[in-house]
Amino acid sequence: MAREPAKTLRDHFAYRFGEAPPAHDPSGDDGTLSYLARRRTHRKYSERPVPPALIETLAAAALCAPTKSDLQQRDIVIVRNPSLRDGIDALFPEDKWIAAAPAFLVFCGNNRRQRQLHEWRRRPFANDHLDAFFNAAVDAAIVLGTFIIAAERAGLGCCAISAVRDHASRISDLLGLPDHVFPVAGLTLGWPAGEGTVALRLPLAVTVHEDRFSEAGLRRRIDAYDLRRADLQPYARQRHTEEYGTTTPYGWSEDKARQYSKPQRADFGAFVRSKGFRLD
Repeated sequence: MAREPAKTLRDHFAYRFGEAPPAHDPSGDDGTLSYLARRRTHRKYSERPVPPALIETLAAAALCAPTKSDLQQRDIVIVRNPSLRDGIDALFPEDKWIAAAPAFLVFCGNNRRQRQLHEWRRRPFANDHLDAFFNAAVDAAIVLGTFIIAAERAGLGCCAISAVRDHASRISDLLGLPDHVFPVAGLTLGWPAGEGTVALRLPLAVTVHEDRFSEAGLRRRIDAYDLRRADLQPYARQRHTEEYGTTTPYGWSEDKARQYSKPQRADFGAFVRSKGFRLD
């Protein structure tokens, strides 16, 4: 069981990253930094329903997020129909906690509206290439992250579900997504039952760079992070033991290397092209 972080902002960061940035507490901070430093992922929820009006309010708050060039290429699908929800839950038979979540949403990239504007205004669509897909995907991801923050600040817990892209075509059919609209991630939502998990992150020296990208000391820092993860947040199981056996310590780098040693979503590019995108 991971030990609880101490109370100060610096201690929250030190627990999360194994180190803290230079101490600086902005005078105007309303507690947001402390919340972000200690935020948790929740996969267990009470049976208490989430009011539809609250979900719609959170969606409105999330859609206030930045968007590339004011194009607003992101949509949220709130899944309420029980049979539709059953169809989605059935795609994740090993993750019973998804079906147990009181609410489920799907965040989508939408490049369709932009193309419709060109049709209505009789203007050529001159950017039919990878950037059209990428901009919509990034817009959806920004809204997803903003929704999570809004939901947690309202007392809810949630967990993003990238595995919807394992079933992108089926999800698309279930939700009636037309050409140039695609699922980016799902999100479970509910009132937390339990404390959740403060996920440890790579050291700041690995992921924050000054002026130029640097990998100085990368292997050493990841080795140290592996040991810290194995000590504070050990994995419940090791992946693909039938092929790779077991190892001690079993850290983050070994888990991620095993995870991506197997094909995953190799058909996603074909799905995106089937939605009408050109990826050159």
